[in-house]
Formats: sequence, C-alpha cells, structure tokens
Amino acid sequence: MIFGVLVAASLFSGHAAMAQYHYQVRHYNHKGRPFYQGPLHVTLGGGTAFYDGDLGRSPGNDFLGPAISLGVLYRLTAHLHLGSEFSYFKMGAHDKAPERGLAFTSTNGMGTVFLRFDLLPDESIFAASTAEAPIFQVYVQGGAGLLLYDPQAYIGTARANSNTSFLAPERNDYPAMAGVAPVGLGFAVRLTDQLRANLEGNYYFTTTDQLDDINVRLGGASLNNDGFATLMLKLDYSIK
Repeated sequence: MIFGVLVAASLFSGHAAMAQYHYQVRHYNHKGRPFYQGPLHVTLGGGTAFYDGDLGRSPGNDFLGPAISLGVLYRLTAHLHLGSEFSYFKMGAHDKAPERGLAFTSTNGMGTVFLRFDLLPDESIFAASTAEAPIFQVYVQGGAGLLLYDPQAYIGTARANSNTSFLAPERNDYPAMAGVAPVGLGFAVRLTDQLRANLEGNYYFTTTDQLDDINVRLGGASLNNDGFATLMLKLDYSIK
C-alpha cells in the first residue's frame, strides 16, 4: 500500500514537473501558433580574419591568420535567436602604398552579443508539429561587443617573424579596448538532428583608428575608423 502511494506520488510529481516545464517554454507567434523556445546551442568555429583600414582594403594586402570562436545560441521566437560569442584571432597586412612600406601584425580577443534572424521558416519548432527542421537555413545577424587588440607596426612587405624590428607603439596602453558592432550573413546545413555546419561571414565596425597601430604615423588624417571581417566554418550543436 505504501509502495503504491509512493509510486503514484512519484508519477504525479513527474507529470506536474513536465507540465510546468512545457508551460514555461511555450510561447505563441504573431499568428497565435504555439512554439517552444530553445534549446541551447553551443557553437565552435574556425577560420580567418581580414583587415580593412588605412593600409589597405583588399585581401591581397592581408597576412591571413587563424581565427577561432566559441559561443552559445538560444531561440527567442520562431525566427529570432539571442547569441553570445568569444573569439580569438590574429591579423596583419602590408601597406597598399609601396613608398610608405608600412605593415602590422596583431593579436586580438573579442566578446560579442548578437541577435540572429532566420530567413527560412522552421515548422519543427511548433507544438504538435511532426515536421523536421529544414536541411538548409539562411540567416542574418547583428550585435555589439568589445575588442581587446594588441598591434605592432613595422617597416616591411612580408609577414612579421622573430627577426622583425617593430616601430615604437603610438600609444602606451596596448593591449587596448575598443567597441565593435558586427553585422553578418550565414548559411547553415543540418547534418543530424542536433548538429549543423554553418558558413558565416561578419564585418566588424570599430571605434578605433589604431587597430593597426598606424594613425599618428600618417598624420592622423584618416576619416574613418579601422574595421575587419571574419569568415568562419562553425559547428552548431543543440543541447536537448
């Protein structure tokens, strides 16, 4: 008798907890269709970064370096996700003007928060739906964050090495902090129910013109702050 009561209580509490869980995550879109937020996605990416500043705006000027990222993503609405990401990347470039012969290399860390909007519908998120998530997805995103950058400038046209003689820094507080505003576009392919592969490009507007440690050397005459872009292949795993 006591055992039966305990089993019944356990089943009831489990059912109540499950009902409460679904009640907490159940929401409605603008057409009144119920859907569930989440789950949490973890992303891991690798790629490269491209410089855009006073020394040049062409990939032909870049000394391409590695870029890696680790982030999380969570669905808020039928199309909108909230994400956060930490990235580490190296970047460098040589001068587009041979007569100046300037170049730089830098090591950078960055944290961002962003909103991602899926352009294609996903019927699988709706309550009572038996549809599968789409195989392909296209998305746009934008956000804000902070960049910690540590550049070193030098005279030369080749990638810096252990024998490179660097110029005196333009400021004495490197590594320095700057704000960033990323905008991007991505293409995702579903590999399994929980795993996706994304090809993603982002451009980052910054609040500094010393991303390359070259501003005063050019007379501070630049009209625009430096920027940069990243191109990454990311794995996206949903935690269910």
